Amino acid sequence: MNQQRVEGQASHVAAPSNLPAFGQLRGSFLFLRGFMRNPAQVGSIIPSSRQLEQRLVRSARLCDARMVVELGPGTGGTTSAFLRAMSSNAQLLAIELDSEFHQRLHASIHDPRFNVELGSAERLAEFLKARWLPAPDAIISGIPFSTMPPEVSDRVASSVASVLRPGGRFVAYQVRAHVSGFVSPYLGPPEKTWEVVNVPPVRVFTWVKPEA
Repeated sequence: MNQQRVEGQASHVAAPSNLPAFGQLRGSFLFLRGFMRNPAQVGSIIPSSRQLEQRLVRSARLCDARMVVELGPGTGGTTSAFLRAMSSNAQLLAIELDSEFHQRLHASIHDPRFNVELGSAERLAEFLKARWLPAPDAIISGIPFSTMPPEVSDRVASSVASVLRPGGRFVAYQVRAHVSGFVSPYLGPPEKTWEVVNVPPVRVFTWVKPEA
């Protein structure tokens, strides 16, 4: 989480970007506890690095996005980084499957652009419709496609492809490369990069939905 402002950001209040040491330790502890509860649903044992957060901001082009979806926000570190990069009239919908993470997001992020839903990413279209939200310009996912049942991974990939606006971006950061096999049949080949300044290092996949 970077305390410095990103070009094009809004002045709305998100979770603090430079938490006191105790807050950082507590966030890491909650992340680890979530991993221990549901290792198949949580992609890492500690929160994302600042370098990874900023790589995701750039890959998803969040400064230009008006509707953003985050799948698997965890304890909210990436969420806060995204909100800092987004414009004042943008919206962010986070979808979190873990109930404790969901409660923490509700309690820690106070921003009028932010909404969070408790449930599976498979219900992405349903959540957008229920809130009368437009097609996303960017969807960012940290959920681990490699550990989910294949049929669930395929349904998530299909849902992402169906709701993303033409020209929109789907960015997935993953320890393993399984996500490409599920998403590429719907969105074509991705751009692939690594972020090594993260524990563990992760692959970052970026798809751009073809224009209609």
